Amino acid sequence: MPAKPAPIKKSAKAAKKEEPAPAPEPAPEPAPAPAEPAPAEAAPAEEAPAEGKPAEAPPAEAPPAEAPPAEAPPAEPAAEPTSEPLELGVEDVNDTSVTISWRPPATIGNSGLDGYTVEICKEGTGDWKVANEELTVSCRYIIKNQTTGDHLNIRVVASVAYPWKIVSYRPKIRLPRFLRQRHVKNVGEKVNLVIPFSGKPQPVVSWTKDDQPLDTKKVNIRNSDKDSIFFIRAAERADSGVYEMCVKVDSFEDKTQLTLQIVELPGPPASVKIVDSWGFNVALEWTEPKDNGNTAITGYTIQKADKKTGDWFTVLEHYHRMNATVSDLIMGNTYIFRVFTENKCGISEEATATKTSATIQKTGIDYKPPEYKEHDFSEAPKFTTPLANRSTTVGYNTKLLCSVRGFPKPKIEWMKNQMIIGDDPKFRQINNQGICSLEIRKPSNFDGGVYTCRARNAHGEALVTCKLEVKQPVIADADKK
Repeated sequence: MPAKPAPIKKSAKAAKKEEPAPAPEPAPEPAPAPAEPAPAEAAPAEEAPAEGKPAEAPPAEAPPAEAPPAEAPPAEPAAEPTSEPLELGVEDVNDTSVTISWRPPATIGNSGLDGYTVEICKEGTGDWKVANEELTVSCRYIIKNQTTGDHLNIRVVASVAYPWKIVSYRPKIRLPRFLRQRHVKNVGEKVNLVIPFSGKPQPVVSWTKDDQPLDTKKVNIRNSDKDSIFFIRAAERADSGVYEMCVKVDSFEDKTQLTLQIVELPGPPASVKIVDSWGFNVALEWTEPKDNGNTAITGYTIQKADKKTGDWFTVLEHYHRMNATVSDLIMGNTYIFRVFTENKCGISEEATATKTSATIQKTGIDYKPPEYKEHDFSEAPKFTTPLANRSTTVGYNTKLLCSVRGFPKPKIEWMKNQMIIGDDPKFRQINNQGICSLEIRKPSNFDGGVYTCRARNAHGEALVTCKLEVKQPVIADADKK
């Protein structure tokens, strides 16, 4: 209960003019102050008599009519404090998290209840840390990301709002996971990063680059009450660096850094030269490029070209060394070489070529054809198809056939009854590719007999024979009469 206001003490002049009032009662002892500060201070009272002593009475005079004592303004009631949450307990426990729950406070003061703060402390340390970055209004909370085997002490604090004071929360930057490492962009690309944060009242956000003030002509920063937007319309190599973001609330602040790397295609190697040439091989060496594109060199591409055609062909790709040997070159050709540089953006637009060329010399080799023993194809005549006996009719042409082989080509002779026929026009003799034929034109009874074909060369001779029978035509009985 609020303390009873103390009576007001009259001044000396007012006491002479007014009738003396009866002696006031001693002022009661002030009530003890509440745990929570009052929302507004009570109006101060005039000087009051000393605690526990009555006020002195004025000199005795004729008592006039009694005047009512002046009333002091009533003091405002003190704010009632909010009690602690009730029945805090553990619902579930696993390897990395603890689930707790509780009941709201039995008493909620005039200042109201904003939410709850969950605090944890490892057993034996006494170092209490806030587990929730923002107040929770729920009576249940999961404490995550704990270490297996730890013993924790847990407490929950009810947070109240005061009408004369703005509640402050420590600022906190929530840097996205992909920005915790080096962030790489190509030259000319857009950079648009959103970095959330929290804090109350609204934090003051500031940016620096390499510990220097940010150039707002190149980088556009737009802040809201929840995040900061980092924007570059077209990135340049000069935009690479370490950027620091700072959020501040009163005397509290949080900082984070992000590293931005702007890359592009590399330049060609500084120089390429031919070191040696032997057989069908050429050895090359080159030096690193003067411009690596603001990122590491990942390899080289080597090409060759014949001076006759000028066409380039790739012989090695994604090659990591600074020297190489090009093999399987063609004898008698003259070659030049060039080298490209590679990085994560791609292959360089230009290449560095050798200032000299390499000629693959012809070796002094005399060709000697192999000696082969000449095959002897000589063969005595041999008939592969003999003559067959034939029967024909008077007046009808007939033909005798046989085949022979031999080398050199054998000479063919036809005989009738052991007599050489020769150039008799009645007979037609043909020898084509070893096929021998004898055509008898309109044979008569006198053309029948034994016919012989003889083949003869330097290695010998061969004979085949057959019998030819010439018959008279059959005449019908009607024709005889």
